[in-house]
Amino acid sequence: MATYHLDIPISDEQIKQLHVGDQVFLTGVMVTGRDAAHSYIIDNFVKTEGRPPEPEAALYKELKKLLQGSAIYHCGPVVHQDEAGKWHFVAAGPTTSIREEPYQADVMAHFGIKAVIGKGGMGAKTLQGCADHNFVYLHAVGGAATLIADSVKEVLDVHKKDDFGVPEAFWVIRVKEFPAVVTMDVHGKSIHADVEAASGKRLAALMERD
Repeated sequence: MATYHLDIPISDEQIKQLHVGDQVFLTGVMVTGRDAAHSYIIDNFVKTEGRPPEPEAALYKELKKLLQGSAIYHCGPVVHQDEAGKWHFVAAGPTTSIREEPYQADVMAHFGIKAVIGKGGMGAKTLQGCADHNFVYLHAVGGAATLIADSVKEVLDVHKKDDFGVPEAFWVIRVKEFPAVVTMDVHGKSIHADVEAASGKRLAALMERD
């Protein structure tokens, strides 16, 4: 297991170096996105093969620029707006990732995203996507929302806040030394799948004893 300090945008070569268990600290610009954001991306951008309806074209162009080589973070932040109108993250803990399993690999492939960050891991489709499209799943520590927020140095922009609400909006943030651990890599390894398999064997053994 190794420790990597990676600047965003992240290269394909850097992603290939990562293995499950490695610790990663990210610095650069990333975007948050949860259920509403992923569904919106699929319907307006992926299914249209990059030809979004006209009202969404400007945001598509912006997200293409922001997400290429970057990370998308499953996070519903607690935010504060100061007197000058500037937004700040008060808490930035990860949300459960498995809800995005139907969408994640397609979203990553379409935008060339190199890392998805969340908690709890994802399933077989996303793991295959890691190998096919060269990205990793990074596990952020649940229950450390305030600590993680300290790594968010600036809120650069927010999109769809009025449509989706604060937790579901696309928040564009600049982070420094954002902490996470690789739990799904491009080499076909998933800590989450290993834990599930081991738990299943243990459960089966216990049931046989009964």
